[in-house]
Amino acid sequence: MAAQNNAPLPDGLEIAGYRIVKKIASGGFSIVYLAYDAEGNAVAIKEYLPSQLALRAPGELCPSVSKPNLPVFRIGLKCFFEEGRALARIVHPNVVRVVNFFRANETVYMVMAYESGHTLQDHIARLHARGSRMGEASIRQLFNGVCAGVREVHANKLLHLDLKPANIYLRSDGSPLLLDFGAARQTINIDAPMLAPMYTPGFAAPELYSKAATLGPWTDIYSIGAAMYACMTRSMPQAVEARRDEDKTVAQFAKLAGSYSPELVDMVASCMALDPLARPQSVFSMQKVLQAAPSVTAPLEDEEPVARAGGWRGLVERLGGKVRT
Repeated sequence: MAAQNNAPLPDGLEIAGYRIVKKIASGGFSIVYLAYDAEGNAVAIKEYLPSQLALRAPGELCPSVSKPNLPVFRIGLKCFFEEGRALARIVHPNVVRVVNFFRANETVYMVMAYESGHTLQDHIARLHARGSRMGEASIRQLFNGVCAGVREVHANKLLHLDLKPANIYLRSDGSPLLLDFGAARQTINIDAPMLAPMYTPGFAAPELYSKAATLGPWTDIYSIGAAMYACMTRSMPQAVEARRDEDKTVAQFAKLAGSYSPELVDMVASCMALDPLARPQSVFSMQKVLQAAPSVTAPLEDEEPVARAGGWRGLVERLGGKVRT
């Protein structure tokens, strides 16, 4: 995934009634800022700024887009805006709340409710550092919430398309929140196949690699399974191309048999099937498995409370996310 090489907006900048405090995250597609609204409430503002299409030097506010890149930049901008408008209609405890979106500086901004916590990738890295991993009860509870959020997204005829531990945010009470939807990025990839893809190998379903493949709920289901796999193994899932050459996930699932119930291992394996038809066809069917009592009580438990994690840069980056600054 491409890195963001553009200069962020300056701290203290006033824009559309919001005051930028600092940059809190960035990637190849956007920059996210912590800001305050006119009432002093903290918000997160996501700026559409695909680094492969637009450049912004320090001290500038508007990005520079070359003439050949302008049509694709505008398509992505329109899709980003429409995605923000669609997300604003969703009110669900497991989906990031979009409270506003506006145009400024020749691009588009999405304003989201800000909540304290940390990403699932940070939590996995913390457990890895102490030689532990998430227990079955924790995984079932967490991903039941993830599935609830994804189910609401699908009910609104949307797809996430970039589910991974870096985009699953854990509030201070441990409940999950879906972040950073990838539909606009996918649109850019379809309209401009010469650009490098912006999905994360390992968490991306096989159909995201093909222009001819049909995307649907099964695409997000693959990514949910891959995120669960990362929690269970504390490692990056094998990328699709590598799996087609030599699928090492089968051996990994066999190793998990003593630590997790057969129902959970089998469900994750089916979610990660390379054939979309072999996967669960709805997140509701996944929830039924997650909510059912396991036939075997697995011995592995994650006793650590969900608290702010930090400092585990190596594993964080391997799990498909950028270290926040």
